[in-house]
Amino acid sequence: MNQFMNPIFLFRILKGHLIDVNRIWRNDIDQLRRYQDKSIRKIVNYAYTVPLYHKKYKEYNVHPDDIKGIKDIHKLPLISKEDIRDNYPDGIIPKGYNKEKDFILSTSGSTGKPLFIYCDLYTIIRYTEGFVRTLKAYGGNWRKTKILLIIDMKPGSIEHAAFTSSISPFIKKFVPMNNLKYLHVGEKSESLIKQINEFNPEILGSDPPVLMKMAFLKNQGLGKDINLKSLFSAGSMLDKYTRLYVEKAFNAKILDTYGTTEAGPVAFENPEGDGYHVHSDFVYMEFLDDDQKPVPYGKPGHLAITRLYGKGTPIIRYTGLEDLITPIEPRTYNGMTTEMIKYIGGRSLELIHTPDGRMISPFHVTTIPASVMNDFNSYKINQFQIIQHKVDKIEVKVIIDEKLRNIGPSVKEILDEIIKRFQDVTSKDVEIVINEVDEIEKDVRLDLVRLVVTKLKRP
Repeated sequence: MNQFMNPIFLFRILKGHLIDVNRIWRNDIDQLRRYQDKSIRKIVNYAYTVPLYHKKYKEYNVHPDDIKGIKDIHKLPLISKEDIRDNYPDGIIPKGYNKEKDFILSTSGSTGKPLFIYCDLYTIIRYTEGFVRTLKAYGGNWRKTKILLIIDMKPGSIEHAAFTSSISPFIKKFVPMNNLKYLHVGEKSESLIKQINEFNPEILGSDPPVLMKMAFLKNQGLGKDINLKSLFSAGSMLDKYTRLYVEKAFNAKILDTYGTTEAGPVAFENPEGDGYHVHSDFVYMEFLDDDQKPVPYGKPGHLAITRLYGKGTPIIRYTGLEDLITPIEPRTYNGMTTEMIKYIGGRSLELIHTPDGRMISPFHVTTIPASVMNDFNSYKINQFQIIQHKVDKIEVKVIIDEKLRNIGPSVKEILDEIIKRFQDVTSKDVEIVINEVDEIEKDVRLDLVRLVVTKLKRP
């Protein structure tokens, strides 16, 4: 039976879009915690039917009955990316699970080895609910606001599942959705900017490298009719320089969002830029130190994330995202109450290591070009990439905008200042080499330019 013909399933969809989307406006933090308690009990009971989790829980001598709420989550084992990869396919779903009727999603991850998980239709629809909620928080309306998203439309991606293979085609039968347009990220940049110009959206959303490319083309004179109210960023770390460059090109504010294939919608930036609101009814986030103990507010920790809904492959205390995130105290903004995080500090694999043994978050070095550009009031750098070759050698590749090369401060002045600030953050013993290039190669596995690359061997 087609699930969209099932009245119970349709009621869940209606409830999701009319009630669940608004939960963070209705509930205070105590009410959200009680909702999390109920959800974690349900999802752990489900996970116990999945061979990977059943085996792990047996090894740790923990039973679903031991989990009364979120306060007990520490009793459960952490689950790594390797755990899921090594137990695919039958070990990550309940015995007898119908793999044919649901979605299989993939993410290449930092190793380039594919990771596959199974998701039911309800899990995919939750992804669209996260989008609707975020849009509402930013003053938009999914039925009225003109939105263009440049996303990965290949089968197997979360975007393809959410926007073209699940609820959207069904809704279009009843509600016109001419205000929404999706473009595939793999199209040529010139074609993308042309279509953006023709559609003239109020909101443009994509990952930071694509937004950066569109901003560059806008500065080259293309897309003259584009008049945005705001931009949405998703998919990878948004560094300060990219934010500055894109906002300046489009004369509109970027609002950053955080979501993953494995866990779905996670958080969205506060409109005033003061941290990120967590989808506290969708996920529970833990922030752990190197000894797997919770860190206090204001201190970065390794993320362990739990998805509080859905079937297929459970995601409980999952560490495979390898993100470093700083938690801050919950707060209420415009009637919206959630848990909060300060910023996503980047992948732990991209940490900068120094000769004196320190590990520096990518956030502290990716902001350097932006701060220099601001101080010099010159925006000659179109793109950059940071590569750590050795513990005492860092290369910075830069692409200079030829139209601005001879305007204002010299390129040498700017690059010299970047070198100085890199050494201030890392060490005087670190050699900083800046190379001008015509193009920065994409990571062939991820199909994007990685902002920070390390050549250091993992311990």
